[in-house]
Order: sequence, then C-alpha cells, then structure tokens
Amino acid sequence: MNKLDKIDRRILAILQADSSRSAADIASEVGLTTTPCWRRIQKLEHDGVIRANVALLDRDRLGLGVDVFVAVKTSEHDAAWLDAFAKTITEFNEVVECYRMSGEIDYLMRVVVADIDAYDQFYRRLIDDIRLTDVSSSFAMECLKYTTAVPL
Repeated sequence: MNKLDKIDRRILAILQADSSRSAADIASEVGLTTTPCWRRIQKLEHDGVIRANVALLDRDRLGLGVDVFVAVKTSEHDAAWLDAFAKTITEFNEVVECYRMSGEIDYLMRVVVADIDAYDQFYRRLIDDIRLTDVSSSFAMECLKYTTAVPL
C-alpha cells in the first residue's frame, strides 16, 4: 500500500465520521480545492483503502438490540471443514462478525438478534448446519464503546 500523507489521513477521518459529506465540504476542511480532494478520495477508493460507503442503522429502533458473543470450538481443523463453516456462517444474517482465533477457542462470532428466543432459534439452526465441539454464548449487558472508525 502506498503511504498516506497528512491530508489523506484527514480526509479519511472526516469520511469515517460522515461519508455523506461532499467533496467540496471535505476539501474546504482539509485546505484543498474540490477537484484535488475528489481525486484523492477516488484514489483511496481505487487503492482499496476505502472499501465501502455504508449507512449505520439504529439497531434498537429496528428491534435488534441484543449482542451475543459466541465462542466456538471444533475438533476439526481441516480445510474442508473450515470452508463449510465459513459458507454456513455467511448464510446467517445474524452473524455480523466472525474471527478465527488463537488460544482456547477456535472462532469468535458477534451475533445480533432481537432477543434470547431469536438467539435460540439461530443457535438451533447453526448446530443443525455444521458440526461443532462446543458453543459458549455470552450476552452483552451494556455497550461501553462501539465504533466503525479505525485509528489513523
């Protein structure tokens, strides 16, 4: 990846906070004219630094206020099982994040659901679809920090 200069970092910080801002608005904040700022944004998109522009939804207003952290252990560690697991979890909209881990657990998922009953339905579908050794679920009681912004 090419190095980002101070202006690129400022542009990225602004876009992380509000990607709907116009190039002209961003340009005036970072000390550029519109066209060079727009070109920088286009280059950041082309280079894959900016992966997507999305809308962040209010989960509580949508009735999806429960975060469940699901620790998964498996006794299978071959490529075929991993491919099957990855395919399975991509079919569950409730899984918003999933990581292959080091240490005690093999995979950690963040699952977003409406309530405990919705999680139980998710869990039953999950264990029907893929063979797992152990599944441990922890329900988040309170979110102390949540951001989609990465440190620049």
